[in-house]
Amino acid sequence: MKCLKVPMEKSIRKNLKKYKKMNFSRVDIIRHFNVWLTAWDEHDLDGVMEFLHEDIVFENWNGVVVSGKSALQKSWVPWFIHHGNFKFIKEDIFIDEQEQKMTFQWRLEWPSLEKFFKGKREIRRGVDVLHFLDGKIIKKYTYSKTSIQIDSRPVSLYAPKNDFSLQ
Repeated sequence: MKCLKVPMEKSIRKNLKKYKKMNFSRVDIIRHFNVWLTAWDEHDLDGVMEFLHEDIVFENWNGVVVSGKSALQKSWVPWFIHHGNFKFIKEDIFIDEQEQKMTFQWRLEWPSLEKFFKGKREIRRGVDVLHFLDGKIIKKYTYSKTSIQIDSRPVSLYAPKNDFSLQ
């Protein structure tokens, strides 16, 4: 998959090594995040992966945890191939420069994968908590609302009764 070729990205990618063992400034975090978000919206898997640490721990909104950059990339290949023009819209961010963390409030627009709504335009909202180490994302935890919008109408998400036990 082809990487984006924009001047700011080239500069950031070229200088990623200089950030090793350094903390990002607030401006660095914003710049890197914006390039990373652009890679998502361009469905550029290589560009997305470039900003992830080799030891990434990624927790999805469904609770699935993937550890390691290569395992995560492998799990995402089908999604990026059949992306359905998904788009993440930045609603808000909060940055803790000292702790090297940020939160990203987002809106995802894509074809629904939910039963009874497959292929209809879905809007899902949530928050990601990102932790940085050596200039890369080392942890990403995703939290999503328990309802989505399909055709501008709210739809509640429910766990199937047999998915868990109350014993």
